[in-house]
Amino acid sequence: MSYCVNPACPQPENPDQIPNCLACGSNLLLQGRYRIIRALGQGGFGATFLAKDESLPGQPISVIKQLRPAASMPHVLEMARQLFQREAETLGRIGNHPQVPRLLDYFEIEGQFYLVQEYINGQTLKEEVNISGSFTEYGVKEFLKQILSLLKYLHRHEIIHRDIKPANIIRRNVDNKLVLIDFGAVKDEINQTTMLNSASSGQTAFTSFAIGTPGYAPQEQLALRPVYASDIYAVGATCLYLLTGQSPNRFGYDPHTSEILWRPYVYVSDSFAEVLGKMLAGSVRDRYHSAEEVLRALDVASNLASLQQGMIAQEPTAINQSEEPTQIEGDNFSWLPAHARQAKAIQARKAKQAKKRPSSSRTRLKQQGSAVQRSSATKLRDKTAIASSQVNGGKLTAGQVRLAYGKGRKDFADCNLSGIDLQRVTLSKAIFYGATLDRINLQDANLLECNFGRAALIKANLRDANLTRASFSYANLAGADLRGADLRDASLNQTNLRGANLCGANLTGAKVTAKQLEYARTNWLTIKPNGKRSFFG
Repeated sequence: MSYCVNPACPQPENPDQIPNCLACGSNLLLQGRYRIIRALGQGGFGATFLAKDESLPGQPISVIKQLRPAASMPHVLEMARQLFQREAETLGRIGNHPQVPRLLDYFEIEGQFYLVQEYINGQTLKEEVNISGSFTEYGVKEFLKQILSLLKYLHRHEIIHRDIKPANIIRRNVDNKLVLIDFGAVKDEINQTTMLNSASSGQTAFTSFAIGTPGYAPQEQLALRPVYASDIYAVGATCLYLLTGQSPNRFGYDPHTSEILWRPYVYVSDSFAEVLGKMLAGSVRDRYHSAEEVLRALDVASNLASLQQGMIAQEPTAINQSEEPTQIEGDNFSWLPAHARQAKAIQARKAKQAKKRPSSSRTRLKQQGSAVQRSSATKLRDKTAIASSQVNGGKLTAGQVRLAYGKGRKDFADCNLSGIDLQRVTLSKAIFYGATLDRINLQDANLLECNFGRAALIKANLRDANLTRASFSYANLAGADLRGADLRDASLNQTNLRGANLCGANLTGAKVTAKQLEYARTNWLTIKPNGKRSFFG
């Protein structure tokens, strides 16, 4: 297919290999070599297209960015031309870096400006989170190591990107490396004298927009005074998205400091939280000033975390009811369900006793009857069960769940989580098989592909939650609030939906019977499994 890039074309799609658009007559072969295959996206600056170069063997794929000025006045066109040339020069300077798309060509045709760049085959980090769920703390640290190394290179070349966000970072399929895209011309740093002269003459068409993305751009950038630390703020905001799957501007802001109120929703180690906090400081003077500073701080935080883990392993302590857990990966195994925790405790106790016992004693123990071994194990299991029941009454807290998940734990099978508040939490791909979740608050939570098989969710709050591809086989959702929940492709096989509120829920592709839905509350906003809206009868 050939795609027409004329903004006014009423029908841009055309048959392949024809020279001119059938709808508007525009030339479909740019510069006599680039044929547009399809549109990729459109923004304030113009549009992006996928193209093939018919002048080269194999017709390699490339990306063409078209800059469309908002107005046709001569001074606006001249400013657009200057900014366009500046972006081309910028990409020419840094295009040899392996984490930046190479500039292949640039040209102007009838007031429309075009940049031709290397095509990066892969997924953006935004797509990656949508498909696979949020990152762990370790995953975010690995992201930072890659992106900060690139940022260090850009700032050394006096370039401020100004629009770092998950949608502008692609993980390249061929080598798994992160590539930063979209060095938009209108996002390049503008000389202060040019800005003042333009403002005095009313020529502000390109200095008053496209300066960043809400939630990722700091205050000084929104005030048209970006510095290198502005990019560091954007990287910190990207970390929040990777950890939660939520846009940073959804967390709210402190009215006095303008800082994002992210801490209640992000559960990471204290040392890493300090690094994030300084990256996201509202005032530039309180923020890291260079990518190198952040990398050093990350190195210190990692060493501190390793030291703390070593101390925990040497001196395990039990979690009591009055304090929030910080040792969830220590020897108390508190993140595990009760039966698994008991088994781990038995194994640890046996290993410890075996080290202390002389070899002759171990030989004699092996020769003793199995009945004695079973008796000892039973007594130990009983003691362990009593001890575990003293940990918050055998029930995990919201803090324990968040911290455990943040450290990479996803198995909460058979756990008691009833009544706890996990609103807006990210627990994608977690396992809650057989867990007790009655009256739990999971409103607006990211529960992508979670397993709730045989779980008790009586009167649970799942309003506006992302439950795409989640499994509820044989679960009890009686009286649960699922208003506005995203249940696309979810499995509700043999699920009890009596009294469940599904008003406004999206059940497209969900495995659920009409009989089950007769017991639930629905309205005209409920989307049926066939993708249509109407009453379920």
